[in-house]
Amino acid sequence: MSIPFRIVNRYRDLLRGDIHLPENPADSPVAIICHGFKGFKDWGGFPCAAEHLALKGITALRFNFSLNGVEEDFMNFTALHRFARNTISRELEDLGDILDAIENGDIIESDVDRTRIAVIGHSLGGGVAVVKAAEDHRIRGVVSWAGVADFMRWGKKTRQVWRQRGRMEIQNVRTGQTMPMDVVMLDDMEKNVTRFDIPAAGSRLTVPLLAVHGEQDVSVPIEEGKRIVKAAPAGLATFHAIPNTDHTFGVRHPFEGVTESFRFVLDTTAAWLHRNLR
Repeated sequence: MSIPFRIVNRYRDLLRGDIHLPENPADSPVAIICHGFKGFKDWGGFPCAAEHLALKGITALRFNFSLNGVEEDFMNFTALHRFARNTISRELEDLGDILDAIENGDIIESDVDRTRIAVIGHSLGGGVAVVKAAEDHRIRGVVSWAGVADFMRWGKKTRQVWRQRGRMEIQNVRTGQTMPMDVVMLDDMEKNVTRFDIPAAGSRLTVPLLAVHGEQDVSVPIEEGKRIVKAAPAGLATFHAIPNTDHTFGVRHPFEGVTESFRFVLDTTAAWLHRNLR
């Protein structure tokens, strides 16, 4: 069972999410799940993942970044004008606003342990989680599910055309939609090269890191997960390579059920959170 919430971020935009409470939420740790590029909180296995963590005694929160292009119709991209304006900085700020709301008791009324918060990120969300964990002392653990080691996914020629036109259009293979990206995304990445260096952020971590990655991931090659773990301080990082699975661990949208690989990810994550958020 999930409890929906809404908060207003620093830009007066809505952050919409759901909280999954364990049977006995008092003093439970908290895990925030961050979706990736062209993702959303209700994509595929995210609701299942949050419910699984709750069944394991962890308060789980999943939310939509404010400019991800999904609004009241939670299963579809109905606000592509908002998707066009999204940036990495905005996602980091949204995550900060979620942390503020948890710390202040604005979105979780139960007496959970607000000093034991972990952030879980999938794909691009994994990179966001690592960078934020290196910056924000409230995060006590970070988990990367098939996380990127580099936010810049476009070559030099593509970036030149993007800047000349002021907008780039990408295809969403699943929905068939053409999704616009304004040059603000490119500006943000080029302006924050040092801050957005994910392995460098990993090297500054003072909290534990778990990275899990499918060996057959063609969207974000497994080498990217290894780069993040290799950069982390000795003794802080744990890495799991999962054979015979892809970028989403075999899970599809609409959700068709839990795969063996995804179950391994969920069980491994829950056990790791309990060990490292004591």
